[in-house]
Amino acid sequence: MFRALAVLILSLVTNSAFGQAAQAQRIPRMPDGKPNFTGLWQSITTANWDIQDHIAQPGPFFQLGAVGAIPGGQGVVEGGEIPYRPEALAKKKENKANWWKLDPEVKCYMPGVPRATYMPYPIQIVQGTSNIAIAYEYATSNRVVNMGKPTEAPTDTWMGWSNGHWEGDTLVVDVTGMNDQTWFDRAGNFHSEALHVVERYSFRNPDVINYEATIEDPMVFTRPWKISLPLYRRLDKNAQLTEFKCVEFAEELLYGDLRRQPKK
Repeated sequence: MFRALAVLILSLVTNSAFGQAAQAQRIPRMPDGKPNFTGLWQSITTANWDIQDHIAQPGPFFQLGAVGAIPGGQGVVEGGEIPYRPEALAKKKENKANWWKLDPEVKCYMPGVPRATYMPYPIQIVQGTSNIAIAYEYATSNRVVNMGKPTEAPTDTWMGWSNGHWEGDTLVVDVTGMNDQTWFDRAGNFHSEALHVVERYSFRNPDVINYEATIEDPMVFTRPWKISLPLYRRLDKNAQLTEFKCVEFAEELLYGDLRRQPKK
């Protein structure tokens, strides 16, 4: 009996090891052997509404009925809670109560990192040997991940400054130099200009990326915290990144009060 049990355990361990090895061989790779993340990817979550667990709720305008309602969803925050400082938590609650007026997304600002990754729009990764370009459909945002010697951000921007390196088959991207003009979601979760994000991209299989982002901001949070979610390869026919230049949709909101003559 003990011999049979030992043989069974050894067989399971061996099969698992072979399975993992086969999976590692099947993922797309660059000529230098590094994983190749080139492709069109998209998140399928409700994280852009709220990165924490949330139930379905009515939207801010009852005139839109069910069309404007907020879908419920499971959160992407590991452990469920975001470790806000007390004063920052009060601001988060104020943001949430007025998100349809305050959320930078409403104003067509570039969404920042990591929010750009899980908005309901595809993203396109084009991987080279010295740099990796990531283009986002929302507001035609983009950034370049420097895979060479790390460099410092010349100034703070919406999408930050990205330096990358490899840890085995995992792409690790260190993002700094972000301003405080972006949120994490429509629920009012926010950060300061001290935000520091470390992203990790790894293949679950050839068509699914495991995405993780560790968030650090000592001005807003008491400790670092992490989000994780899958990104799925877009396999539909002729899948491509289209334009969503939303500035024209926000012009009246942003500049309507500057018009010399009232709009007729």
